[in-house]
Amino acid sequence: MDFASDDHPLQPHDRWMRAAIQLARQAFDEGEVPIGAVIVHNDRIIGEGYNQRESLKDPTAHAEMIAITQAANSLESWRLLDCTIYVTLEPCPMCAGAIVLARIPTVIYGTADPKAGACHSLFQITDDSRLNHRATVLGGVLQQECKGLLQEFFAQQRALGKK
Repeated sequence: MDFASDDHPLQPHDRWMRAAIQLARQAFDEGEVPIGAVIVHNDRIIGEGYNQRESLKDPTAHAEMIAITQAANSLESWRLLDCTIYVTLEPCPMCAGAIVLARIPTVIYGTADPKAGACHSLFQITDDSRLNHRATVLGGVLQQECKGLLQEFFAQQRALGKK
């Protein structure tokens, strides 16, 4: 498992992860689990999303799924070659599967998800040799900030008697 360190603020992935964190904060403010994602192509964001499962009443409205749809529309192709997805939480099986199907070659995530992570933690869908595409995965970029936002959200929800 390859982890970046929060000790190096000028790491090349920080810029894009910070954009994903801003989207996660928007989800937080809307009462959604604070996960954000951006897809970068040629040094610009072509897709972005944050969790909207509650507001859209849609179990597939994960940050990554919304960002993938936007990126595909932007490139006018379902193949998201030469793209990188940045997401604040390790993708779940559904999102990891969509990443593979979209042919996204690089996944960068903030914090691991021991309960549903499908890149390193629980499954390794993005690196399964039985599939026709694999992605390079880097975890731990701005990990403490990503993890802290999730912890704050769930502490707040528990205090309110929710989740």
